[in-house]
Amino acid sequence: MRAYINYNDERWRKYKINFERIVNAAAINVSSDAEVSITLTNDEEIHKINRKYRNIDKPTNVLSFELGDDILLGDIYISLDTILREAKQENISVQDHTAHMIVHGMLHLQGYDHIEDKDAEVMEKKETEILKSMGIKNPYVQDSAVCDDLSCCPGSKMLSFFKRLIFKPNSVWQYLSLVVLGGLAALGFAPTYLWWLTIIAIGCAYKLILRENTRLSTFMAFVRVFPFSSVYAIAMFWWVVNSIYVVPELAEQFAVWTIPALLGIGLFGGIIFAIPFVVILRIRTNPASRAILFASVWTLVLWFREWLFTGFPWNPLANILMPFPALANSMALWGALGTTFIIVGLIAIVAELLSNYKNKYCWFTFAIFIVLGIVGGLYGCKNLEKARNDDYTSQMIRVVQPARSAEQKATHSREEAIKNATENVRFLIDLASASGTPELIVFPETSYPFVITDKDNMPIAEALKNNVVIGATSYSDGLLYNSMIVAKPDGDIQKIYSKSHLVPFGEYRPFGDIIPTPGQLSKGAGAEIINVDIHGRNFSFVPAICYEIIFSDSLIPKGALPDAIINITNDTWFGNTPGTYQHLDMVRRYAIESGQPIVRANYSGISAFILSDGSILSEIPIGVSGYMDGTVSGAHMTIYRAVGRDAWMIVILLFACICTISLKYLEKRD
Repeated sequence: MRAYINYNDERWRKYKINFERIVNAAAINVSSDAEVSITLTNDEEIHKINRKYRNIDKPTNVLSFELGDDILLGDIYISLDTILREAKQENISVQDHTAHMIVHGMLHLQGYDHIEDKDAEVMEKKETEILKSMGIKNPYVQDSAVCDDLSCCPGSKMLSFFKRLIFKPNSVWQYLSLVVLGGLAALGFAPTYLWWLTIIAIGCAYKLILRENTRLSTFMAFVRVFPFSSVYAIAMFWWVVNSIYVVPELAEQFAVWTIPALLGIGLFGGIIFAIPFVVILRIRTNPASRAILFASVWTLVLWFREWLFTGFPWNPLANILMPFPALANSMALWGALGTTFIIVGLIAIVAELLSNYKNKYCWFTFAIFIVLGIVGGLYGCKNLEKARNDDYTSQMIRVVQPARSAEQKATHSREEAIKNATENVRFLIDLASASGTPELIVFPETSYPFVITDKDNMPIAEALKNNVVIGATSYSDGLLYNSMIVAKPDGDIQKIYSKSHLVPFGEYRPFGDIIPTPGQLSKGAGAEIINVDIHGRNFSFVPAICYEIIFSDSLIPKGALPDAIINITNDTWFGNTPGTYQHLDMVRRYAIESGQPIVRANYSGISAFILSDGSILSEIPIGVSGYMDGTVSGAHMTIYRAVGRDAWMIVILLFACICTISLKYLEKRD
């Protein structure tokens, strides 16, 4: 048969493609007198044609128009701009990719289609056979495969079955695979620390989601990603609903919200964690730049999570490095933001290299992230030394962990409430009165059962004749606060610090009375330093109540260098779930970023003395009632804290832009 070639873009001529040979190879039961017209054009022209005849407002690689005639088969349009981009992404020659597009167009003119999965399978098989007859490899198989149909591989039947089901684009099996990967991706955090599984799961999701080069609408991009991102969110945060069942009275009222809460986590978390994937689905770029774009958007989303409601930046990906002290301490340089940027960038570029291993710019991007990782690791080693080489040692501090059950603290009537409260105070005093010579005693959040005003004394400090830090509810000007009370040995209250980052749905109502909330507290003034005179020697610390400690760069006034951070918390609500262990890792992360040792008093576990390198000196396990004595040292200024969280975010975005622009310039120069 004959092929009539129209060169609407002269750039096509330099590729010297034998169109007649390709057309005849793709002719199936077609008369030798048949004719086809092939117009070689560019994105601008094919965009207009696509918009006019298909109502699709974007360019594409190939368009075919069937005439329904046995002799005049129809017209095929091919865009060189799209062919060049796709050939570079797939790491194949322009000639081979053009041949594939002509074969694809020819099959359309002969009645083949790929709208339905079964029809697509037939068409792809026919394309593969035709291309193979011309010595062109199967375009639907990665370069890493030794043989196109996997028949030469060990376990070939299983691999072929997996290939047909799991990795078929937009199939049910692909979405089920993303669901599984979303669950596995959450296992890299405490307490499992299967960091390698998180890396593999995100990398596989990246490859599955980006399988096709067609640009989706924003809505359809979210649909494609949502199975992974929503399950990832639920797998990380399901433990939040455990709080509903801790107190029997609350369980009766709020148990009905269990399923809606999980669905809400899946919905909001699914949207938030889908954003980096949606961006790279919507923005066309080369593989090397795409990895940088993915990492920078993931990091930007983490930064935005500091602000949503009162913020919830739980489990930055940097936390999967906690089993590796030197790497984890790279957060002293880069912070959780920068370290997450490096981890995500490495995951993405390795995924790109699996199908673009001949692309030198992908290797260039890989080298960038590796260098950043090495620099962070070296600084991490330096931070480990700083945390341990310090002449200063604080006064002896005692941490008390009551570990009383919610039932023991419950209030069924006024008389019983007073009785339980009095018994709990006596228990705290007895526990803190154990042998030893502590100079400061730290009790957990909400451990003092009576409401405090600025005119009250602290009877526990008076009874112990010691400096006391204790959590309690305070009252001022008609408002209630979740507070830290600092009292002198004579019981005088020196300072009342109130929590500024309140827990949505737990401590305040973000949507008014639409969703019931156990408490409605007011927020405090924010970061400050408290100085305690202990036998003529000053001890300065930064107060942090509960999950205030998870907010990067939020507690310590700019440029200040206190002796420590005192974090009082109550994880009774979450029991022996991953949330309690992950909360401890968020505290360890803050110690690394800020260069501050942390004294942590938890009501039911895990209380700990934490060095400024994030290592745990001593701890009291979950559910154990007891105390421990210790000192803190090693406070120092880190580069991350000196620069600041928001400034680092700007640096990361600028760095990503510079790298992307440089890659684009280098590619154009080639």
